[in-house]
Amino acid sequence: MATPSQRAGGETSAASSSGGTDRRGFLAKAMALACGGVAVLVPLASGLVVLLDPLRRGNALGKLIPVAPAGALPDDGKPREFPVIAERVDAWNRSTQPVGAVYLRRTPGESKIECLSAICPHAGCFINYDASADVFKCPCHNSECALDGAIIEPSPSPRPMDSLQCRQDGDEILVKFEEFYCGRADKVVKG
Repeated sequence: MATPSQRAGGETSAASSSGGTDRRGFLAKAMALACGGVAVLVPLASGLVVLLDPLRRGNALGKLIPVAPAGALPDDGKPREFPVIAERVDAWNRSTQPVGAVYLRRTPGESKIECLSAICPHAGCFINYDASADVFKCPCHNSECALDGAIIEPSPSPRPMDSLQCRQDGDEILVKFEEFYCGRADKVVKG
């Protein structure tokens, strides 16, 4: 039979060995919890990066952009060129820069504004307005277009000048600036 001191020592050693098992169990559970947390946080963080990536936020193209004050466009029927300045995204940077140009025109006695893209639908060249002849001319292939954008034959252009949606909002003229594929008979927005 064991003496009381042996029993006490035995109980002490049993108690200390049981405490060691509890500590090991706690550490094992803590490590499992930490590993599980990392396994959940890595895909969650990757998803947040993709969600917040500025490249996925889009540009101002395809939205109504202010291009000119309403007072800059008299109703004399003559087209006037205006630059389109929009926000562009380049990697992690956002900047405001010219993205194209449009011709705006208001017919005498009318409040409606006509808007044509300054990009030639044939080869993507910049179209000029020739005030002396009262026509649009493309310097790349010497074709001409009427003030409404219609082709004046002969012309290699597959379609008339591209019209754009525009409207006057208070003191500003807004244009929905879009870029279209060149060399095609149908008007397809670049995506």
